[in-house]
Amino acid sequence: MSPSVTTTPAPAEALARAAAGERPDAADAEALLGVSGADFERLLELAGAVRDAGLAASGRPGILTYSRKVFVPLTTLCRDRCHYCVFVDTPGQLLKKHKPAYMSPEQVLAVVRQGQAMGCKEVLLTLGDRPEDRWPEARAWLDEHGFASTLDYVGHIARLVTAETGLLAHLNPGVMSADEIRMLRPTAPSMGMMLETTSRRLFEEPGQVHFGSPDKDPDLRLEVIDAAGREHVPFTTGILVGIGETLRDRADSLVAIRDAHERHGHVQEVIVQNFRAKPRTAMQGAPDAELREYVAAVAVARLVMGPHMRIQVPPNLSDPAEFGLLVRAGADDWGGVSPLTADHVNPERPWPHLDDLARMTSELGFELRERLTAQPEFVLDAETWIDPALRPAVAALADAATGLAAASAPSAPAPSPLVHSSPVYAADGVSRTQVTNEPRGGSTDGGIRRLAESAAADPLALDDAEWVALLEATGDDLDALAATADDVRRYTVGEAVSLVVNRNLTSSGLRPGPTPDPQTFTMDDVAAVAADAWELGATELCVQGLLPATEGPERYLDIARAVKAATPRIHLHAYRPQDVRDLADRGGYGLDGALSALREAGVDTVPGTGVKVLSERVRGLVAPGDLEIDRWIDGITAAHRAGLRSTGVLFYGHVETAAERVEHLRRLRAIQSDTRGFTEFVPIPLPGPAGGVPLVAGRSPLDEHRAVVAVSRLLLSGSIPHIQIPWTRVGREASAVLLQSGGDDLGGTLLDGRVKPEAGIEHGLELPVTDAAALVGRLFRPFRQRTTDYREPAPDRKAAWR
Repeated sequence: MSPSVTTTPAPAEALARAAAGERPDAADAEALLGVSGADFERLLELAGAVRDAGLAASGRPGILTYSRKVFVPLTTLCRDRCHYCVFVDTPGQLLKKHKPAYMSPEQVLAVVRQGQAMGCKEVLLTLGDRPEDRWPEARAWLDEHGFASTLDYVGHIARLVTAETGLLAHLNPGVMSADEIRMLRPTAPSMGMMLETTSRRLFEEPGQVHFGSPDKDPDLRLEVIDAAGREHVPFTTGILVGIGETLRDRADSLVAIRDAHERHGHVQEVIVQNFRAKPRTAMQGAPDAELREYVAAVAVARLVMGPHMRIQVPPNLSDPAEFGLLVRAGADDWGGVSPLTADHVNPERPWPHLDDLARMTSELGFELRERLTAQPEFVLDAETWIDPALRPAVAALADAATGLAAASAPSAPAPSPLVHSSPVYAADGVSRTQVTNEPRGGSTDGGIRRLAESAAADPLALDDAEWVALLEATGDDLDALAATADDVRRYTVGEAVSLVVNRNLTSSGLRPGPTPDPQTFTMDDVAAVAADAWELGATELCVQGLLPATEGPERYLDIARAVKAATPRIHLHAYRPQDVRDLADRGGYGLDGALSALREAGVDTVPGTGVKVLSERVRGLVAPGDLEIDRWIDGITAAHRAGLRSTGVLFYGHVETAAERVEHLRRLRAIQSDTRGFTEFVPIPLPGPAGGVPLVAGRSPLDEHRAVVAVSRLLLSGSIPHIQIPWTRVGREASAVLLQSGGDDLGGTLLDGRVKPEAGIEHGLELPVTDAAALVGRLFRPFRQRTTDYREPAPDRKAAWR
């Protein structure tokens, strides 16, 4: 689509016409996209008013929507070569990752059923464009499994998901013909494909972002949007801001989407997405979309599309502090947000928790409501927009009066025990999954594999004896267990491996004055330690350990205040439940008072250490000085309820039994269900050459660790998202193996620093960011520097490792 040549009007003129209710053309849209100062504020005011009028006319004033979804990356093979994408793999990369060309039906259903248990109603099927046209490996997989094309397999999976779980698929398979859209319509209530931009320059010029990507031809993508309209498919599309397009390109793109919608009435939402640079891409050095330009694009999209269109902004691609601007600009939909799976297209950008999103939406003056994958207007007019085959499934999940998601969904169809499948061929030559009903068990004839697959689909389905059997797996059974756990990791939290830049300070070393012992420090040293860590690039300082009895309990608070006074932006991860209890008891604060005082002093999160195994029998034998188990649980629960998130740990290899390890994991999961306070789980082995006491005589330490990590991933899936590998205990090489057994995080760099390096626990051990990135790179997985709470560090905090 060629840009029009109309002269761009002055911003004041364009604003005046918008204020009078005139629909912006491309020239006016271009002018509005470039406003600044008072004109920018006026633009937001106009866009917000248009959005509010539309919501009122739709019968839901003051309501912003989202869809609770499961993100399923059906295949990461693709025939395109976009310069900003980290979603795609080559067949060689898949081989090195031990990753299949396509997710199997079992893998899909294992993830979807977990999402179903968490209240999800949408299954987003995302994949690369027509990989079989470029990669023989994709064609071979499809042939072997009896599918004519990738889109044929997409339809099969969509039907299977709805039949087995009652959830609804949203298809995002890229460019489709009208015949293919017609074929897929009975499998999903909605489909989508980003237009991104109408710029032919970005498609045709060598070196531009879409050069060499046949499916990014703007004319081809516009034809897909039109074809979806002719086939009466509720369709999601949008623009990508900041990939090298001009303001006129953005304006033309928005007007082109509006024109298509006015021809057919089928565009259900327009996404305005901000570009975020990804490492290991051609655009890794490009700046992210500038905030003012992005917000202006949201506002102009609202004015161009009018009051009755939903304007969607992905909440994970913006800082929460920016949400107010996006809502002022006329956004009214957050899109799909998952409580289970990562954004596999933007793996470095975690979703906000739905409770947090609801709270932030409320603080902006709106109510957050859940919708289905099809927007309410299309659900209410199902006769026109929803295929007859899907209307019962849509109606089962919808509120009949509003078209939004029902407050409580009815029970889904009883799932088939799909623990093993093989393709069988129907008369039409298309593979259909054959379900076999084999008993579960812990025998070596495949029973461990079936147990692991059952756990992957429903972590609560196994009894204690079955979890014990998994913990005691060896040989091929252990390999199967680790592979299944790694698949669960891959298809929930994603491929990225993360690390925080931090250092430790052991508060037990505090003394009133200098001593010859290098492990001790004074209050005067605290600020210097924090400032030094910040100068070295740390975003976190971890402080833990009981104060000496000679130090008053107020010193816990003094340390926190000194850290924050020296480095206000550093994240203070401080004080175990036992330390907090010491402050509470000796300081006379009580538990809740101590936690409140710590928060006021600057503590941001707390370590969940100070416990070995949640068993009084074990504590009495190996750590009688630790806090009693009930008091530890009370302490960590109170911290979570006070707004302090924490790690969760297991110190294994002492005298505990396999059943006690299982009970420990179950109790952590129960706490998480109650408080949602654990950010990660760290299985830590007993130190020493033997790596602790194995559950199975003769099993190697590495296999012991593999079993614990894999079982932790499976049992905690859908509850505690991240499994951290304690590299200081197992070593770097073993850590790489455990990252392929369900792990996704390496903890912290543990910088020694230049000030009192011996005053931190595990001093002398460092994992520089460059070393961690190299370790992860050997696994052909993306490396991600994170903050303590798994967000993106500020730009000035990112280490130079790319």
